[in-house]
Amino acid sequence: MVVKAEKHENLLERIAYCIEKDRYKFSNHALERKEQRNFSLSDILYVLKHGRHEKAKDTWDEQRKMWKYAIRGKTIDQEDGRIIVSVDKSGMLIITVIRLEEL
Repeated sequence: MVVKAEKHENLLERIAYCIEKDRYKFSNHALERKEQRNFSLSDILYVLKHGRHEKAKDTWDEQRKMWKYAIRGKTIDQEDGRIIVSVDKSGMLIITVIRLEEL
């Protein structure tokens, strides 16, 4: 039986650290969605820095053995967005970006 990894404590602090130290990267999926949904890098980082953790939207990815965390907030232009990330000791992976008005 495989046990899920513990959820990351102090998630928002860890995200802020990863941004400050440039320890983040985008999945190919996130790069595609960034373009399709007209998000700038500044918008994404703004949501991650100033947003709130939506714990109810977090999911466990069994295949990759990692938690995916949902961060919701406003972009620079005050549009509602959600960014899904994963964090580990090496940094942060931005998995996807969602513009909530389009849902």
